Amino acid sequence: MKINSKKEKEPCCWIVGAGPCSGLMDEGFSPEEDDYIIAADGGLRYLEAAGVRPDMVVGDFDTLGFEPAHDNVVRLQVMKDWTDTFVAMEKGAERGYRNFVFHGCLGGKLEHTIANLQHLVWLARRGMTGWMTDGRVWVTAIFSDDCAKSGRLTLSARDRGMVSVFCMGDTARGVTLKGLKYTLDDAQLTGSFPLGVSNEFIGEQADIEVKKGCLLVMTSCQID
Repeated sequence: MKINSKKEKEPCCWIVGAGPCSGLMDEGFSPEEDDYIIAADGGLRYLEAAGVRPDMVVGDFDTLGFEPAHDNVVRLQVMKDWTDTFVAMEKGAERGYRNFVFHGCLGGKLEHTIANLQHLVWLARRGMTGWMTDGRVWVTAIFSDDCAKSGRLTLSARDRGMVSVFCMGDTARGVTLKGLKYTLDDAQLTGSFPLGVSNEFIGEQADIEVKKGCLLVMTSCQID
């Protein structure tokens, strides 16, 4: 998979968490010169295994078991209202990054996976872009409200596999799906019924739009 199909032309902040990871390079980890890399607690082990030194290490280090010898460590308390990954994301945003890719943030503890998916919503609601992956599944969020343009996502005609769209919140209005096996036109999705689950690519460019609300978009395919 080519990560450039996922991120914008702007520099990207890569965050590596402590969740399951089959190997960063196998999952499409490919930072460029102007990108920024943050290890969230035990995610440092995956970076070390890949021979990559992060620009920052964030965590309470309950997973890693020790505070690493690094010249840019953000030490957090174990008892706190936010996750290590959330703080890593905030640190990236504070440095001006608006595009994020997360590894080691899906699977494992269900509660942490749900929390990490909410992090994608946090980014989308602030006009930023986040993609979360385990190398097979890619997840992002798009958002729009009365004061913003419609949230839009375009996926390549070369994509193959499945794509699911979920409402993240009470109601998502003006949902349009084009270029997929099952289409919608200015429809409404709710957070209590998974109408958008298990759609399929059909060899056409896929366009996903929401006029008001937030959508979580999940693809399980290899994307060029």
